[in-house]
Amino acid sequence: MFDTVCTIPLDSDLFCQATHPSEPLLATGLATGHVTLYRLPSLNNHTSSSDEDGNNSDDAATTCSDGRGQIATCWKSRRHKLSCRELVFNIDGTGLFSAGAEGIVKYADTETGKVRDKIAVPLDSSTGGVDAASLIRVLTPQTLLLGTDSSALHVYDLRLDDKQGNASIERHITSRPTQTYQPHTEYVTSLTPLPPSEASTSGFSRQWVSTGGTTLAVTDLRRGVLVRSEDQEELLLSSLAVTGLSSKGSSRSEKIVVGGADGVLTLWERGQWDDQDERIVVDKGTAGTGPSAGGESLDTLRLLPEIISSGGKIVAVGMGDGQVRFVKIGPNKVIGELRHDELEGVVGLDFDVEGRLITGGGNIIKIWHKKVDKDEHAYVGDDSDKSQDSDGESVDDSESDSDNDRKTKQTSSTKRQKLNNGGHLNGTAGNFSFAGLD
Repeated sequence: MFDTVCTIPLDSDLFCQATHPSEPLLATGLATGHVTLYRLPSLNNHTSSSDEDGNNSDDAATTCSDGRGQIATCWKSRRHKLSCRELVFNIDGTGLFSAGAEGIVKYADTETGKVRDKIAVPLDSSTGGVDAASLIRVLTPQTLLLGTDSSALHVYDLRLDDKQGNASIERHITSRPTQTYQPHTEYVTSLTPLPPSEASTSGFSRQWVSTGGTTLAVTDLRRGVLVRSEDQEELLLSSLAVTGLSSKGSSRSEKIVVGGADGVLTLWERGQWDDQDERIVVDKGTAGTGPSAGGESLDTLRLLPEIISSGGKIVAVGMGDGQVRFVKIGPNKVIGELRHDELEGVVGLDFDVEGRLITGGGNIIKIWHKKVDKDEHAYVGDDSDKSQDSDGESVDDSESDSDNDRKTKQTSSTKRQKLNNGGHLNGTAGNFSFAGLD
């Protein structure tokens, strides 16, 4: 289904990645706390590219129009003292949130990388220690959701009241959460906004589905936790909303797809939250090896964009063994697969605005294009990754090996423990890598 067109080597293990909602931009967060923003070559003449100083470059847009060009490093920053565990762009893509293992969330300007605001995540109420964010999601232009290792789910207001008392949507965050919910007894592993109803006037969701431990829960922005499922007796790791399905009998056109730790996708009918509706075996694993037998973990899910889908609803599933499998919803069967890496699990899985698949895990990012002729749409990377820290301090690339080893091992009690802290890099993977790098 896809061919690799580029491999980006990273300085340390990837912990998270995010794609921009309207431009070919990719952000990565590493075990060392570094955050980097890359601009991918555009396949469309109407999308302009920018150089590293933020200046528009029409020449770059022209040279990329046939699928050939360079990957530019827009900015790079040592954003967190410990690992960067989560990244997400805001609704319009003008800002980027990053969460660090030290319990700090930062909001930065996408274009410049300059930090505009910070959140100190509330301490763990049971231990009094750091309660690092396990995930962050932007629900609406005004609302940020933040799940933590202690299973707390904090709601933040992104608006700042001005002196006249008028609420304005600014790039500022209240210092304390406006609400805190506890939908699960274990850390929040995934969070998926429910599509807004037809009666919605804002066009944004006010409810979301979350997974944590062995349960699924539905929470309302104002009313709190509405329902929690029965114990599913398997770890639930990822979730995704799929709409536009055919309605048959009592089945509706909307389902929530949930990835489990044992290689099984479960489908949940919207409004029927007590228990799962259907099961799809994505990976059978090894049978007959005892109670621990089972398939590979399904760590991340993404829906194929319509611009590259061959028809129907197809879910890309990133797995703990480095594979990505494609499952068609309806027939409920695996229709294809590819491999990101032989050893490292798939930590990041996204589609950019132009329909390219981006997989991340271990020390590499891979960019995939829907299959084309061998000589078409090949990309060559750029090694210009040196810039000043966007917090105003120079990035020190001369850290000792012992410091880097120690920081790489700063993991949390989440599914990201699957990362290989040894920092394996498969230098032969993919068709192209950054020019000038050994």
